[in-house]
Amino acid sequence: MHYDLVDLQLFLAVADEENITRGAARCHLSPSSASLRLKALEEAVGSLLMIRKARGVALTAAGHVMKEHVRRCIAQLGQMHVDLQRFSTGLLGHLTFLANNNAISAHLPQDLARFFSLHPNVRITLKERTSHEIVSAVASGQADLGVVAVDMHHPELAYRSYKRDVLVLLAPMGGGFAGRTSVRFVDCLREPFISLQSGAALHTFLMNHAAALGGRLDVRVQVSGYRAIARLVASGAGIGVVPRSALEPQDRERLAVVEIEEPWSQRDLQVCFRPGADDNPQHYVAKLIQVLCGDEPAAAPARGAG
Repeated sequence: MHYDLVDLQLFLAVADEENITRGAARCHLSPSSASLRLKALEEAVGSLLMIRKARGVALTAAGHVMKEHVRRCIAQLGQMHVDLQRFSTGLLGHLTFLANNNAISAHLPQDLARFFSLHPNVRITLKERTSHEIVSAVASGQADLGVVAVDMHHPELAYRSYKRDVLVLLAPMGGGFAGRTSVRFVDCLREPFISLQSGAALHTFLMNHAAALGGRLDVRVQVSGYRAIARLVASGAGIGVVPRSALEPQDRERLAVVEIEEPWSQRDLQVCFRPGADDNPQHYVAKLIQVLCGDEPAAAPARGAG
């Protein structure tokens, strides 16, 4: 490709200004030099990118396509410099961490806060995925570690216990489930559900279990979080399934909280990672595993403390 970053920046400036002289000024180039660069750029891509007019320029169809690509490229380069600059100012590491919605909403905030208090110069990209997606991503090296709830262990991964939780049914106080201590999931399928949005780990999990019973979830409303599920269920809009850890004290005053008579309602969350990742005490994957699993070293006492 016989063009460089200056050519792309110039093209974007001229396209935005719709004028070669003003675009050249933005890039600290003379109009004649800018014109030569733009002509060479068009020859390199093999298409006419802009039509010169008496009072400016207009992009061709190819020019509009080029403009969008160039804008994304320059934005990505800018982000690259921001990310790399962190290393020059003391950033020590970056981890990609995947977890299901339950872990992200109920358990990880406090644990990550503790991790960052110990290691403030580490950055974490935290993404929500289903447990099976997390296992696949960690095994293939696309993520450093994950929190999952699975019955079968992947042979190429190591696992550590993280948290234990249980899925419960939320129902309106005056509904048919009020007063019951437990319910089979198949009996819930007759009612409209308040659910997390499609793609959320819990939504996919419940849809699969409903299909295994030969039924389906009648999803009346999809929301973005557990608190919205609790509020809508309390209003009488339907029923919902959430982790018990997501409940707040006032929920039991306005909602019926019912146990689900299914083995899968017991959720044993585990940290999964590639073998050996927890062996190196200097590696930040190992340090995060230590925090998550409750065996991190005690923080040093403050200077002057007795």
